[in-house]
Amino acid sequence: MSDGKSLQGGSASQADGADGSAILAAQGLPPADDYSLHASEKLFDDGGHFRLEVSGVERLATLEALIEEADQRDVFIHRVVAFGAGATLLDTGELRAFAELADEHGIEVIACPGPRTGWDTGRQAVTPEGIASGRRVRGSDNFRFLLDDYLRCFECGLRGVLVWDEGVLDVLASARRDGAIPPDAVFKVSVYTGHANPAAIRILEKLGADSLNPVGDLSRPMVAAIRSVVEIPLDIWAITFDSFGGMNRLWEAGEIATVASPCYFKIEPGDSEAAMYTGWAEAAFHDELIRHKVRHASVLTELAQRTSPDIRPSPPRGANILAGSQTPSP
Repeated sequence: MSDGKSLQGGSASQADGADGSAILAAQGLPPADDYSLHASEKLFDDGGHFRLEVSGVERLATLEALIEEADQRDVFIHRVVAFGAGATLLDTGELRAFAELADEHGIEVIACPGPRTGWDTGRQAVTPEGIASGRRVRGSDNFRFLLDDYLRCFECGLRGVLVWDEGVLDVLASARRDGAIPPDAVFKVSVYTGHANPAAIRILEKLGADSLNPVGDLSRPMVAAIRSVVEIPLDIWAITFDSFGGMNRLWEAGEIATVASPCYFKIEPGDSEAAMYTGWAEAAFHDELIRHKVRHASVLTELAQRTSPDIRPSPPRGANILAGSQTPSP
């Protein structure tokens, strides 16, 4: 007969009084979501609590429409997520012209590379149940294709890139340290990695993420708990396209920034990623959609000031900032 000491899950930890809260606290992690909504003391180094990010800037004409609309509405869009259909689908001349125009107007660019789940012959990830496995890179060939697409973006003057695979992030961060890619390259971790808790996001920060988009439906206590253990900017959806839930948090933006600062507010209304971000859609479709997004960004800024007058957006910035977000101040 067993004396009980060799049983799986024996009584030693119970005798020591350990529980989940103690384990988390011992590792510097919050044992609960932050229901006290502790105000973040972190800022962007220009003193701003939040910045505005617009996705779906698919081509040069779309960027031109965004800049025109932003000027008319007197709102500054700090960062754009570009080429949702894949930077592969633009030639190098288009990519260089895009980088130059963004730089001229002080707009950060996060370029979406082309090679991704669904581009090759793998079908699991595009099935109704297989999609739950996430958008990880499939095989070494596809990994290399993806790296080459990042290098193509860097060669065209772009510095910010979107990353949705932890292994890719680790390789890119190592390449940045080793000088194989530009030292001012910036890695934004996509919402498609599906991270939603402090422990997971802290790992991504340690791997080299420069900002990260957690899942779009986190409550303010959840966001506050994440902020308590990470330094990098959080990319928070203020408006989400319908296929991702269609959340609209414009009225909540000021209060979110209070606990999440420094953060980017993502403005992304619409039907679905598949419907909006295609390389073959008419330019007029993307131009009109981007003008709507700029209008919503302007409304967000107004409402944040109305509800949270102490919360400030980062000011407009000059040229030569394509490296991405400035370092948050402690």
